[in-house]
Formats: sequence, C-alpha cells, structure tokens
Amino acid sequence: MTRVERELPTDEARDLLDLVRQLGSDLLAPAVGDAEEKGTFPREVFRTLGRSGLLSLPYPAELGGGDQPYVVYLQVLEELAAAWSAVALGVSVHTLACYPLAEFGSAEQQQRWLPDMLGGEQLGAYCLSETTSGSDAAALRTRAVRDADGYTVNGTKAWITHGGVADFYSLMARTGEDGPRGISCLLVDASTSGVTGAPPEHKMGFASSRTSQVLFEDARVEPDRLIGEEGQGFRIALSALDSGRLGIAACAVGIAQAALECATDYAKDRQQFGRAIIDFQGLSFLLADMATQVAAARELYLAAARRRDAGQAFSVQAAMAKLFATDTCMRVTTDAVQVLGGAGYVRDFPVERWFREAKVLQIVEGTNQVQRMVIGRHLQRHG
Repeated sequence: MTRVERELPTDEARDLLDLVRQLGSDLLAPAVGDAEEKGTFPREVFRTLGRSGLLSLPYPAELGGGDQPYVVYLQVLEELAAAWSAVALGVSVHTLACYPLAEFGSAEQQQRWLPDMLGGEQLGAYCLSETTSGSDAAALRTRAVRDADGYTVNGTKAWITHGGVADFYSLMARTGEDGPRGISCLLVDASTSGVTGAPPEHKMGFASSRTSQVLFEDARVEPDRLIGEEGQGFRIALSALDSGRLGIAACAVGIAQAALECATDYAKDRQQFGRAIIDFQGLSFLLADMATQVAAARELYLAAARRRDAGQAFSVQAAMAKLFATDTCMRVTTDAVQVLGGAGYVRDFPVERWFREAKVLQIVEGTNQVQRMVIGRHLQRHG
C-alpha cells in the first residue's frame, strides 16, 4: 500500500507499520496467489508474524503483549489485509481468541497461559457459532457438564476459523439453563482428548484460511480452565465480538484499499480511444467514489478505536464500522472488477479474489443485518 497517509501516535508505531509493509511486500504478497490457489494454510507465516510480535499487539506488555493501542493494531491489520487478507483475518481471530483470558481471566490464569498464547508460537480460535445458532448465539447447544474433576464437553461448533489447526480454543458452552445466562467460557487446549477438527469447508474465498467444524466428544476440561464465572460466558462473548468487529472492519478497508489502488493503476495504463481510460469522466467519477468510501470507512473504524482506547463505550460504533466498512469493501471490489473489465474477471489480476473475499466479511462476526439490529436498538433506547 502506498497511498495511505497514516496518523500514528508514536515513532514506535511508525516503525511498526514500516515493518508490516516490508513483511507484506517481501513475505505475504509473493505467496498469496499460490496459497489461495491450492488452499494451503500458511502456518509458518503465522509463526513468523508471531516472532515479529504481531500476534499480541493490543495486549499489555506485562501480559506478554505488544502494548499498542487499537488505533495502531487495526492499521496493522489493514496493511496485512492489503497484502494477504486471509493472514490478516487469522491475526484478528487469534486476537479475538486471546481476549477472554486477557480481559476476564484471573491473574493466576493469565500468568499460566497468556504468555504462550501471545508469544507467537501458538494460534487460537474462537468457538461460539453452531449450525443451529449463528446470529442467535444464545441458543447454542454445546454443553459442558461439571463434576468433581472438571467438565465433560459434548457438542459441535461450526464455521470456526482455524478449526483443526489451532493450538487452543476459547469455547462458549452451556453449563446451565437455556438462554444467555446458562453459557460459560472455557479455555480448551486443542490437544485435549475428544477435541477434533472436521474437514475444512470449501469456500468461495479465503481458501488459505482454514474454516471447519470443531467436535467435542466427551472432552475432559480441567475446572481451572473456566474463564470468569459460570454463566458469564455470553457477556464475555459479546464483549469480545465488539473488539473483533473492529478487526473485521480494518481487514475490509485493507482489501478495499488494495482494490482501489489496483483499479487506479490499471485505469492509468489502459488505453482506449487514444486516451487512458482514467481520463473519461464516467470512470474517473467511479474511482472518486471508491476512494471516498474507503477513506470514510477507515475514519469510522479509527473513531471507534479511539473510543475503545479511551475506555469509552464503543459497541455501537464497532457495529457501525463493521457494517459500513464491509459493505464498502463489497462495493469497491465490485467496482474494481468493472474498471478492469474482462481483465477483472480472470485470475491474472487479484481483483476477482478480493471480490470473492469481500462477501464473507459482510457475514462473519455478526452479519450486517445483526449490526443494523444493534444500531437500531441503540436508537430505540437513546434516540
């Protein structure tokens, strides 16, 4: 990415973004095409990013994190997404999976497990959705039954990013009554007997990102792996998703920015009727609208991030950012295909891949219809 003028709070943050751009151009961009074509999960790439400190950025240094504010972390995600969106999504999901322990775990739990989770060698997954409880997450059926020695977990989680390849799962399971009050959060080691990943889903896009069901069959989980208190899991899940939605918004902006740049460069080079096609008003106006939408989406996620960094409520702002940024990504990638014409429809150029990837961002971590519900309910209460 070359056309984004970043506003960063420190010299350290500027150096960090320079590092990310270098990794993007040297490590990610040359490998993405082959990995997406073959559906290869880039586990070693995540290890490299982890050793560079990029899997722990928004968490405190005393917990093993990078101590970066969200306004910096999200711009890192945006840069990663422009180079290889499946990798950026993976970093966002790992950060989401670490959130329950980092925010709700006891000091003893954090000291025991968080350094390894944030240290770069482990990769996490977030287990909330099920085949019968997607948007209605409080209807989940996976059950954890308590006895003197811990929990026995049975159930199936669906649409899990890093399912079957993660080292740990932040699992939402039912320990009590029906509804949100009966849900608890467990930190489950992926090597636990009875925990298996199903074969990966065959997706429209993000082929190099592993998505699968995760099966829990009489899986035994120690009692000290309960995060927070029993019955607190749904509140933990929703709190995590507020931050996760900002990660998805940043990924969407990264893809949209890359598509805008590709379309602009093509329009400058492509000659028709004796002129570069960018000289035609109809096309230059299309690019102008794309650029405006991308810039607006970026400012929306940054505004929400500033509220988060200041300790202010940001749930509604996160919903707005996720809604607008992912809808913008879908529009911009669609228009980028149009700018390239027939070239946009073939795999010689990456815009067709970005177009396919944009679609799922309107669905994950709360569909955009759910985001509208969140915003609408806020308006009902507060006007």
